[in-house]
Amino acid sequence: MDNYLNSEISTEEESEKAKGDKQNIMSKKKSSQKDIKLLIKGLSDENGLVRRNYAIALAEVGSAALPELIKALLNSKNVIQRRAAAKTLKLVNDPSALPHLIKALTSDSDSVVQFSAAGAIAIFGEAAVNHLIIVLENQEYTEMQYGLAAWCLEFIGAKASNAIKKAAKSKNTNVKSAAISALEEHIRQSQDQEAIQIVERAINDPAENVQIEAIKLVGKLYRIESLIPTLILKLKHKNPDIRKASILSLIQLNINEAINPLRDLLKIEQDKNVIAIIKLAIKKINN
Repeated sequence: MDNYLNSEISTEEESEKAKGDKQNIMSKKKSSQKDIKLLIKGLSDENGLVRRNYAIALAEVGSAALPELIKALLNSKNVIQRRAAAKTLKLVNDPSALPHLIKALTSDSDSVVQFSAAGAIAIFGEAAVNHLIIVLENQEYTEMQYGLAAWCLEFIGAKASNAIKKAAKSKNTNVKSAAISALEEHIRQSQDQEAIQIVERAINDPAENVQIEAIKLVGKLYRIESLIPTLILKLKHKNPDIRKASILSLIQLNINEAINPLRDLLKIEQDKNVIAIIKLAIKKINN
C-alpha cells in the first residue's frame, strides 16, 4: 500500500513538474533551444500523463520545436521518446515534418513508432498523398508499412479527392488498390461519376488485388445499378478471394437477383470458406 501511495505521489509530482516546466517556458516571449530541449527530454518520461504535458507544451511552442522533435524522432535511442515525438509532431501540425515522418514510418524498427508516424502523416491531407504514393511504389517495404500507407490514404479520402483519383489510375497495383479503397468517402458524399467510372474499370483490372478492393468498395456504397451484373458475374471467377469479396458485397447491398446465381454456385463450389459465405448470403438476402 505504501509503495502504491508513493507511486501515486511520485506521478503527481512529475506531472506538476511537467506543468511547471511548461508554464515557465510559455511565460517567455520566445522559447530558447535550451527550453525546447528540456521539453524534448520530457518526452522520454515513463509516465504517459507526464509525456502528454510535455507534448502539449511543445505543440504550443509550434514550428520552432520541429528541428529538435525531428532529431528525437529519427535519432533517439529511447523508443518511448521516438513514439512520443511522432505523436507530438501531429500536434504541432507543420507539413514540413512530412518527409521525416515518412522516414520514421519506413525505417524505424518499432511498430508503434510506425503507427504513430502514420497517424501524424494522415492529418496533412493532400500534402501527404505524394509521399504515401512513394511508399506504396517501393517494393522494399513490409506489408504492414504498405497497410499503414494505404490506411493514411483512406483517412485522407475526400479531403484530397483529385489526387486520389489520379492515384487510382496508377500503373502500380499497390498504389491503385489503395487509392480505389480511399475513394469511398468521396463517392458517398458526391456521387462523382468520374470516380464511379474508375471503380467500374477497376472491377475488371488485370491485377486481382485491385479487383478485390473495387469489389469491396462497391459493397460499402449505395446500390450502383451498372455494377450489379458485374458483381454477379464475379461469382464465377477462378480466384476464391474474388468470389468471397463478391458474395460479401452482394450481402451488404442485399441484391435479391443474386439468389439464384448463389444457389447455382453452391452446387459446384469446392472452397469450404466460400461455401460457408454462400450459405450465409442466401440466408441473409432471403430474409
